[in-house]
Amino acid sequence: MSGKRELDESRDSGQTPTVGIEPNLPGAVAILPAGDRATVAAAVEVLSGRGTRRGLARLTPFLGPAIVASVAYVDPGNFATNLQGGSQLGYTLLWVVVASNLMAMLVQTLAAKLGIATGCNLAEHCREQFPRWLSLALWVVMEIVAMATDLAEVLGAALGFHLLFGMSMGAAGACTALATFLILGADRLGFRRLEGVITLLVASIAVCYLAELILAGPDWRQVAYHAVVPSFGGQAGLVLAAGILGATVMPHVIFLHSALTQGRIVVTDAGARWRLQRYQILDVVIAMSVAGAINAAMLIVAACTFHQRGLTHVDAIDQAYVTLQPLLGSAAGSLFALALVAAGLSSSAVGTLSGQVIMQGFVRRHIPVWLRRALTMLPALLVIAIGIDPTRTLVLSQVVLSFALPFAVVPLVLFTSRRSLMGELVNRRPTVVLASVVAGLVVALNLYLLARTLGGA
Repeated sequence: MSGKRELDESRDSGQTPTVGIEPNLPGAVAILPAGDRATVAAAVEVLSGRGTRRGLARLTPFLGPAIVASVAYVDPGNFATNLQGGSQLGYTLLWVVVASNLMAMLVQTLAAKLGIATGCNLAEHCREQFPRWLSLALWVVMEIVAMATDLAEVLGAALGFHLLFGMSMGAAGACTALATFLILGADRLGFRRLEGVITLLVASIAVCYLAELILAGPDWRQVAYHAVVPSFGGQAGLVLAAGILGATVMPHVIFLHSALTQGRIVVTDAGARWRLQRYQILDVVIAMSVAGAINAAMLIVAACTFHQRGLTHVDAIDQAYVTLQPLLGSAAGSLFALALVAAGLSSSAVGTLSGQVIMQGFVRRHIPVWLRRALTMLPALLVIAIGIDPTRTLVLSQVVLSFALPFAVVPLVLFTSRRSLMGELVNRRPTVVLASVVAGLVVALNLYLLARTLGGA
């Protein structure tokens, strides 16, 4: 909230750009570590027109928030939906991955802009702008989303450990818990350290799938064709397309991204805010492009490894791991499991941060991150103990996320289109139209998926 007051008081003052000293990340300390101070100082140089940074060096201080947010786009839920889409319909739904990623770029750009322009995150705006009953209802929905997200991510990482090392699911769940706590520990060392850890995990997923692509040897002509030519391949394809979209545009990370930018670099000059927004757009484009490429690789590998060999029944993660090894070699199975572990661990940490932002924003309550991590991990550990099918549980968790998606996308479009909130960064008419179309499409497809799933189709 301090960032919002500073912006309101100096919006028209003509002051030179200034920055806040407290990054608004859960658990952040008041005095920035050296790495964070260097990042903020470099950003001030660039935004104020001082310094000698050129090329990529000018962009580097602004990279990070979208990379953290992009983790939600390569989580274990994406493994499940892309595996099913590729094995059952080959390359047919690749265009859905591309379209979903473009939608994600727009949505995450709006989320980042909301934090920059107002100094408040989406949850805080919901609390302030909506009636109390509606705000509390949204909070309950988003807490359920946080639990469903953690369920999928912990299960995914545990399944990866189980496949990679042959340990029991119980032991794999314990390893997941320990590793996630260690990753969250980076949060207390500053936002730059956390961003660095997440970046390494995302990079490891990308490297694993690059190697998978080389081993699989896809038909690149078919890849290029289906990346741009829409087709569903029948009724089943429409359901799978909705599932891919539901696993791509995630509600919890919309709230998180608006929080990651609200206090990371706070500027009080209109021109500096425009420049900061442009750099954040580049951050989003880079991060979402990497996430989109990983998602496309997941579907392509499933298509050319399973579908082209007539193995359309391979639609479970553990099944895919076992089937990959005799087809492409043991290295392919290991890379698949390693990518799953990295995706589960990184998205689990990001999911915990999202839950903390949601709780603080809606009800102004804060609990220690480690306690929230422990509580939200319990449902996943219970599922592991009972022995419920992990892939089926992952898919069901995506249904919960699909149901909640409108409750994040619609308020985001509404708030970023209000000049009274956004000032000079308010959405322009073409952006409002495009964002409204995307919101309507996302809502319609996800409601369709929900209806089909609940109807048992």
